[in-house]
Amino acid sequence: KYLFLKCTKMELDNLHRLIIERNAGETDQFLHIHQANSTLLNQVDALQKKCEALERDKVVVSELNNNGSSAALRNETRLRDKLERLQEDLNKKLTDHQKETAQALETAKNLALMKELNENLEQRLKKLEHEISMKNKTISHLEEKHSDAKATTKLAEKQYTGLKETIRSLQKENDVLKEENGKLINRMVSDKEKTSTEVNVLNEMIDQLKKEVDMLRTLKHQDEKRKSWFGKSNDNKDDDEQHEDKESSSYRFGTTGSILPTSVKHTIDAHAGDATCVCYDKMSANLLVTSGASDSMVKVWNTSTATLQATLRGGGVITACDIGGGLVVGGGSDKMCRVWSLQTQRMIHQLVGHGNKITCVKIFGSERGVLTGSADRSIKVWDISRKTYRQTTTLRHSSTCYTVDVASDSFTTVSGHMDGGLRFWDVRTGERTGNLQGLHEGGVTCVKFHPVNAAQVLTNGKDNSLKVSCMRTKTVLYTLRDNDFRTAYNWSACCISPDGLYAASLSGSTGHLFVWSLQDGTLLKKIAHNDSGGGGISWGPGGSGGQQVATLNREGTLCLWV
Repeated sequence: KYLFLKCTKMELDNLHRLIIERNAGETDQFLHIHQANSTLLNQVDALQKKCEALERDKVVVSELNNNGSSAALRNETRLRDKLERLQEDLNKKLTDHQKETAQALETAKNLALMKELNENLEQRLKKLEHEISMKNKTISHLEEKHSDAKATTKLAEKQYTGLKETIRSLQKENDVLKEENGKLINRMVSDKEKTSTEVNVLNEMIDQLKKEVDMLRTLKHQDEKRKSWFGKSNDNKDDDEQHEDKESSSYRFGTTGSILPTSVKHTIDAHAGDATCVCYDKMSANLLVTSGASDSMVKVWNTSTATLQATLRGGGVITACDIGGGLVVGGGSDKMCRVWSLQTQRMIHQLVGHGNKITCVKIFGSERGVLTGSADRSIKVWDISRKTYRQTTTLRHSSTCYTVDVASDSFTTVSGHMDGGLRFWDVRTGERTGNLQGLHEGGVTCVKFHPVNAAQVLTNGKDNSLKVSCMRTKTVLYTLRDNDFRTAYNWSACCISPDGLYAASLSGSTGHLFVWSLQDGTLLKKIAHNDSGGGGISWGPGGSGGQQVATLNREGTLCLWV
């Protein structure tokens, strides 16, 4: 028992010491445990006192053993019972103490967790505070920007107000200028009307004067006849008529009639790049015109000297040209046709009205009218006899027009189209007078009226052939073709000699010159000239230089043949 009590006391001392050490570190957190421990210590002290009293009683009992065994046994039994009760109380207290210790440990664990959670929360709080400080800096920066934007907005508002005032003043000035412009336009229109009226009066006067001149010429001729009756011999009269006939024949067919081309007399670098068209002036045997696609120029040449006589500039790509009676016309890809005066070399008309590029042009009616064909599937007739041009008729069709020509009567017109057919028109009424469908596969690139027989036409087609057709019977009389002949371009031309005996064309692949007979359709000449293909050719009446055929290849080289 003594050993048991001694061990219990040592344990209690150790427990007391541990509790004191723990309480020294964590007094506030374990205050209730400390109070319970104090209570237990007080109980232990009371139990120790009881144990000491029991030991004294034991001593007394051992001393009294000698006095009687019965009394000793009773006393021992009583003490033993009392000791058991005390032991039970001590065990109970120890059990309660263990429970409280377990609770204290659990509380310590929870406290450690709470500490860790608290540390995490403090770290998160620090992060949040850092983020808040950064956000505050961002907000301050944005506030500075906002203040700057406000200042800029105020400045912009001031500038906007100033601009509004400037615009208002400019609008007032514009209104004033518009009013002045309207007045000027009205004045110009009235002046133009007056000028047009005066021009019309002058034209009427000119027509009247022409009639009077014709009448005077008739009277003069009659007077000369009367004189011949009284003194002038008929032989002289016959000589004069022969001289006039000779001059007329020389003007129309040159000095020796139609001459088949044999060799090139002149080679001229007419244009810097692609060239599209060459055409003789029927009124002047020594003039021809060429058009260049790349340099947007129309050039007039003197064939007798092979020199440039005029350079006329247009807009866009010049696709077609014509010359006659001192006028030059050129149609271009800018949907306009320009008319120049050869004498002044200035543009006198700019014909506007097509919705797509112009593909062909033709002067007709004693140089008073112009025909223009366009990719907008229309042919327009223009009156240029006065200072102000006038569109008189529009001929509409279902296929793009590549080429046009006008008969000698000045009102019968033929047009060649992409669908390979011909259409005949009366330019006075705008009515279609005939059709010839499916003449060429791939399209008709050129059409020419026969200069002697107006019922026949010569056509060049994309099927690499030339055809002579009759308008009345709507049949093909001759088909002119060769294995080396190619029609390469939409503007590839063909031509008929002024006497109507020969047809010629240029191969678009090799540049060879081909000449056929229109009497039997046989090939008369095939002249290899250069390797550059071409599409431009014209056969003129012949000038003082002796040449009649002119060709233009794709590189802009003009060749005059004799």
